[in-house]
Amino acid sequence: MTQPRSVRPFYRPMRPRRRDEPHRAATPLELFFDLCFVVAVAQAAANLHHDVSEGHLGHALTRYLMVFFAIWWSWMNFTWFASAYDTDDDLYRIATLVQIAGALIIAAGVPRAFTDGDFSVITYGYVVMRIALVVQWCRAAAGDPAHRRAARRYAIGVTVVQLGWLLRLALPQGWGTAAFLLLVVADLLVPAVAERPGMTPWHPRHITERYGLFTLIVLGDVVLATSVAIQTGVDAGDRHLWSLAAAATVTVFALWWLYFDRPVEAPAQLPYSLLWGYGHYLIFAAIAAVGAGLSVSVDYERHLTHISERTAGYAVAVPTAVFLLTVWALHVRRRQRATVVVAFPVVALLALLAPLGPAPVYVLAGLLVALVAVTVLVRSRDLDRIATAADPA
Repeated sequence: MTQPRSVRPFYRPMRPRRRDEPHRAATPLELFFDLCFVVAVAQAAANLHHDVSEGHLGHALTRYLMVFFAIWWSWMNFTWFASAYDTDDDLYRIATLVQIAGALIIAAGVPRAFTDGDFSVITYGYVVMRIALVVQWCRAAAGDPAHRRAARRYAIGVTVVQLGWLLRLALPQGWGTAAFLLLVVADLLVPAVAERPGMTPWHPRHITERYGLFTLIVLGDVVLATSVAIQTGVDAGDRHLWSLAAAATVTVFALWWLYFDRPVEAPAQLPYSLLWGYGHYLIFAAIAAVGAGLSVSVDYERHLTHISERTAGYAVAVPTAVFLLTVWALHVRRRQRATVVVAFPVVALLALLAPLGPAPVYVLAGLLVALVAVTVLVRSRDLDRIATAADPA
């Protein structure tokens, strides 16, 4: 007798999900997975904040980009796999919980990576996550004959690269950065090579929702980090920080608005889907860095930093510009009207100039509000044109 679908078994053959499956939404397990990544993102942003406040700019940027790659790439690979092969049996849940444990190990290793350049704990957590995903790809290869070649390529490619990450720990310290960059390229090539025999059946709208949810989580980290920094200052008697809190709030609201301004969908073609998926590394990292930069600005106002006002301003301006240019490239350039297409890079350029003058955080907040106003105005005009075309009378 066939077991009802509503009863979750311990094991179910890993069949592919339909790319056109209606009403596909994020599952509670996926949401729990994202929630556990909050810890890792918060650790990366907090350590970036402290390094920049101390004036260790080159060190801060290098360590942050390296740490955030481990966080983002682990999250992204689970997300795309789950979109294609979420069976929600007990084995699938256990493997996902192992990946969550790996994410918590990564988070625990972030402080050591920043302070001592010791990536061993992060590497162990990363390998735990990736090997658990190899087990899932092996299940997919067994349960989905149509995409078996792709699943096998994923399993083999991920395994080989993980051996490389472990071997990197044994290299002399001077070789660490070069080996890191080489392994990053190898990791990024795995999906490009594995998907060539035939794309795995991930769901475009589901992927878009998942990326949007992770964007919200990173924005939530920005709100938390900034509010904690301001609360600490206010508790210490710095009441003038309320205006900075208002500017920070406006900045976060504007980032949310600009990312979610119009509905988008992950592209179905392989080259652009890779570009879209990989490009979000810059969006996620930039948003978290904005939060770190706003915390640096609070430290500067409280005279707790060893940097200039210009440097504190660039701690917010640079990630803001990166965010705007990446959203422009992935969401705006091919879908919006000419006015908005031009406005995004112009505001990004003005953002980079803002720290050259006084009160850069307030100027940046004003620039973002102006850009939001442009998008709202253009959208209103588009709606008016549609209404006029539908009812000429």
